[in-house]
Amino acid sequence: MQFSLSRRAFAASAALLPIACSRAGGAALGQSAAPDAATPAIPPVNPLVKQRADAQLFRHEDGYYYMTGSVPEYDRLVLRRSKTIAGLATAEERVLWRHQASGPMSGFIWAPELHQIDGRWIMYFAAGPSGGGEDVFRIRTYAVVCDGPDPMTGNWSVLGQFQAPWDSFNLDSTSFVHRGTRYFAWAQREPGIETNSNLYIAPLASPLTLAAPATRLTVPTLDWEIRGFKVNEAPAVLERNGRLFMTYSASATDARYCLGLLTADADADIMDVRSWSKSPEPVFATCRETSVFGPGHNSFTIDEQGRDLLVYHGRDYEAIDGDPLFDPNRHTRVQRLYFDAQGRPDFGVPVGNGPLPERFESTVRPGAWMAHGGMRLFSGTAPLPQTQFRSLPLPDGSVHLSPILMPDHCIASGSDGGLVLQPLSQMGEGRSGGRFRRTPGLASGRIRLVSQAAPGMAIAFTPDGLTLASVASSAAEWSIA
Repeated sequence: MQFSLSRRAFAASAALLPIACSRAGGAALGQSAAPDAATPAIPPVNPLVKQRADAQLFRHEDGYYYMTGSVPEYDRLVLRRSKTIAGLATAEERVLWRHQASGPMSGFIWAPELHQIDGRWIMYFAAGPSGGGEDVFRIRTYAVVCDGPDPMTGNWSVLGQFQAPWDSFNLDSTSFVHRGTRYFAWAQREPGIETNSNLYIAPLASPLTLAAPATRLTVPTLDWEIRGFKVNEAPAVLERNGRLFMTYSASATDARYCLGLLTADADADIMDVRSWSKSPEPVFATCRETSVFGPGHNSFTIDEQGRDLLVYHGRDYEAIDGDPLFDPNRHTRVQRLYFDAQGRPDFGVPVGNGPLPERFESTVRPGAWMAHGGMRLFSGTAPLPQTQFRSLPLPDGSVHLSPILMPDHCIASGSDGGLVLQPLSQMGEGRSGGRFRRTPGLASGRIRLVSQAAPGMAIAFTPDGLTLASVASSAAEWSIA
């Protein structure tokens, strides 16, 4: 998170002693496990949690999803949990700790991350002193620790300050285990380098001390990394397909905020900067078509089916009055993370507000997706965002199928009986041409999209595009991805 010395002073509120949380629930130690299968998952709706920036969301082995993030007041550490991702939207949130009355942790608090290290729950966060002036942005990384096995019910107290290589602005720490070694990655301003923050990595000797000298992974130099501020921050790590991927956020925290990507071979020496390559372009950025601005500070998790999810924050609008950091509406959002043919993540675009979109793949022509190019519907290959459609539920149990890049349109029967994209505003009561009922296919994970305007007909694949065909046709069956 970058800073400006011209920002208005931050007034710290009174400190509280460590808070004992009262919500019950057991917590086993470890990584992830499937939630209770007897409780079917309800799909998440974006934004998942409003006014929670810098979100970290993960699934623990106790079957719960845990979520923390920065609050608009920047004055406390919070945590919520749920058996489902969708349930986090309404889950009770507990305050674990509040900033102190005076001293180095009495002002801004942001970018918390919860980790379990050596059997203890530890939450890292960035903090600075109160009082106004330049000193309020003397941001350093600290940790609090829980005295019990359940982070929602234990007492939390200060563990100490992260012993960074330099006594300089640092924040946005994360921790991960790779090939049996626990690493720490963070953002810091390095003396002698005229940037706001760079990214660093090192193995941990203890939760607050490094076991070896740090490696500088990246410095913001590309044009999309230095818009407003020269920033590389908020690392998040994912290992998939024989590679280690590290996302990071760049530029100012307004609509220019975006994600970059570092990649290393999973078997390489990740402490050697030469093992990492940087994507030359941002991999995730503002999308005006979907009305999500400044997406960034992400984390990764998996959904109830074990599929990869991207977690991030973003605003619903571009224009901001004053300092972006004091605009409260960076909302926590989630969406499916896909991978391309080379096994690299394809982030697509922020999918926008509403139910999570899906992709429909033909069962008779694998690799052919329901897609659109502008107003033209077809079935074939296309960039990821052109293959994502949102099912908008209707009172009668049917749905409108709306492309994420054209959220004010839906698939409908044209005057010639073909399928076209038409404005949702034309889909008034009594008009069934844009209504489809999702029915099961012949195999698990497959569906048919049955037209409510043409009984016995459903959306079907043809080499020339999309059409309505008999529900008995194999071409009318789609796999969901």
